[in-house]
Amino acid sequence: MDVYGGELDVISEEMTVSDDEEHVVEDHSTAFMNKYMENLPTAAAGPQATAAQVSSFQRFSVDTNESLHFEPAMPEGDGNGLAQGGDDVFLTDDQDESKELMEGRTAQTDSDPPDAYCTVCQTPTHAFKTPTGLHRNHRVILLKKAAQEIKNDINKTRGKLEERITQMENFVGNLEEIFITVEENFGRQEQNLEQHYNDVLQTLAHRYDERASAQEDEKKHKLESLYNQLISCGKMMDDSKELIERAQALHRNENKYAFLQRVMPIMKQIEGVAKEELDLKIATNLEFDVSTADLSDVKQMMDSINAVPAPSAPVMNPQIPNSATYTSLRVCWSLFSDDTVEYYELYSRPIFEDITVEADLEATKVRVKETHYTVTNLLPNAQYEFWVTATNTTGISPTSEKAVYMTVPSPPVIKPRECTSCPEAALIRWESGNTNPVDSYTLELIEMGAESSTSTVTESIVAIPTCECLVQLQPGKHYLIYVRAVNIGGPSERSESFTVSTTGTLFHLMEDTAHPCLSVSEDGFTMFYSEEELPLSEMIFGDNTFARCVAVLGDLIPVRTKHYWEVEVDPHTEYRIGVAYEDTQRNAYLGGNNSSWCMRHVLTPVRHKYEFLHNGWSPDIRITSHPLRIGMALDYDRGTLSFFNADLGQHLFTFECQFLHYVHPCFALDNPGALALRMGIPSPHYIKLI
Repeated sequence: MDVYGGELDVISEEMTVSDDEEHVVEDHSTAFMNKYMENLPTAAAGPQATAAQVSSFQRFSVDTNESLHFEPAMPEGDGNGLAQGGDDVFLTDDQDESKELMEGRTAQTDSDPPDAYCTVCQTPTHAFKTPTGLHRNHRVILLKKAAQEIKNDINKTRGKLEERITQMENFVGNLEEIFITVEENFGRQEQNLEQHYNDVLQTLAHRYDERASAQEDEKKHKLESLYNQLISCGKMMDDSKELIERAQALHRNENKYAFLQRVMPIMKQIEGVAKEELDLKIATNLEFDVSTADLSDVKQMMDSINAVPAPSAPVMNPQIPNSATYTSLRVCWSLFSDDTVEYYELYSRPIFEDITVEADLEATKVRVKETHYTVTNLLPNAQYEFWVTATNTTGISPTSEKAVYMTVPSPPVIKPRECTSCPEAALIRWESGNTNPVDSYTLELIEMGAESSTSTVTESIVAIPTCECLVQLQPGKHYLIYVRAVNIGGPSERSESFTVSTTGTLFHLMEDTAHPCLSVSEDGFTMFYSEEELPLSEMIFGDNTFARCVAVLGDLIPVRTKHYWEVEVDPHTEYRIGVAYEDTQRNAYLGGNNSSWCMRHVLTPVRHKYEFLHNGWSPDIRITSHPLRIGMALDYDRGTLSFFNADLGQHLFTFECQFLHYVHPCFALDNPGALALRMGIPSPHYIKLI
């Protein structure tokens, strides 16, 4: 701020005030600036200082969205309307706009074309008139800038109009669709009305034909009766006339004897005819029966013209993915748009493998107003069939086709004894626990640690087709693992958690491969060979059990990386420890074939003998310090299997072989004793020296 030179720059201190406080701030600030200007030195800069003394601050405005601006009062202008003090006078609250306006002005007189534009009055003007003219307190900008702003406003308005046009076009499109739908509905209703009237006319014509035929039959019957009566009367008249003529002829006969002989029969006939009563009544009623026509069905048909037709059969929709829970299902169906429905009746029934049980079950029915319904109190991972009918005042629709829905599965059950791990991966096995098929499984990992939350899923593996998964992990970590089963209904709840540590290799002994004389501990890490002889008759051999060598396999190690585990041995026990292929012969000794590699300990009368066998051959190696804890290091990449005296960190021997397949750890006892495994331990430093 240059006070002594007569200039006062804009104070750029940001300040925000409310509307209630604005007038208070204005009064205090104005008083402060007036007092400050009164104390300015008068001899600092000659005429300019005098001009500064003449000017006093008249307005102090506070804008909550902009910086504070102080505006000086404008001195009287000269005859040309120009303000004294040159171009350094600010015309608006915006310093940049005022400076730009004064620098860009081109007009000096009223006859010059306008060079500015007042945004308040929305009229062109001259920049030099702004300080003292009509637009003194208005926002005045250059014409070029005004034109650009107006163009921008027009573009914004055009954009809004285009949006509204788009909306109107969409609305018109919807109206067209509705118009077409109304026309189609009207056409269908017109056809329906015409069909109803045709049915009514056809029914009336049929009734007319029936009545006309009945009257024709009645007329024929009456005429036949009258005709028969007429014939009977004519015959009677002919007979009477003949009898009269015979009597007259006899009366005219003059032979008395002949008269007497013939008169008696004629007299009897005349007496008989005279005794007969004449039936002079008409044999039939001359009037026709006028029966009341039963037009109730026609009336019903006429009434049905104004009534809604019975609905068509609904259509069951396929099950929507993730639309089910353990015990509930969301069922949906569709109906033709022209049908009017008061309510639906949804039927359901579980599906069982036993058809006889399913046939005996009665369907459950529920009345529904909408075209969807959530069925509850169901079984997990169960199949249900659904069908539905629609009902209105006219009648009930045909039954829909049946659709099969499924609830979500039960949580899988992880099998810890069949899970293996190593520093870089883990093989997780589980069982479904569901009778109905499951589409896939999802495995979730949660990294455990001081900085990790046990509720946040670190990684998820989806669409697992079988009940096992090999997952890559970070070394030296601890993980919680969960498994979910997934079907069309959605994912199940999590299984029980399973903890995996990647500090070392972990596997279990496979009991189904153990020789009958071997026993495996409950945790799967220790094997026992009892001193009690088991009779051969009590030995049960399976297809996968060892029959000749008292041995057992560990779980497959399916990750091609480095693995390490240890075996605790007894110096008085003969044993074999190593690795073998899955198809190694079960009726052979470990190390005696080309599919197994092992270290053998043999007790002789004079010393402990150690052999490193493969395909029945062993190098001549003597070990003087008897190991009690043997470390085994398997390196798939290098194709090596090394043995160490773990207590001394002493290297014993290394097999060098490119393993063509994954291997199983293998263990055998040649005399009674026990072997114990130490699993999940980190690899010692000395194995890196090999």
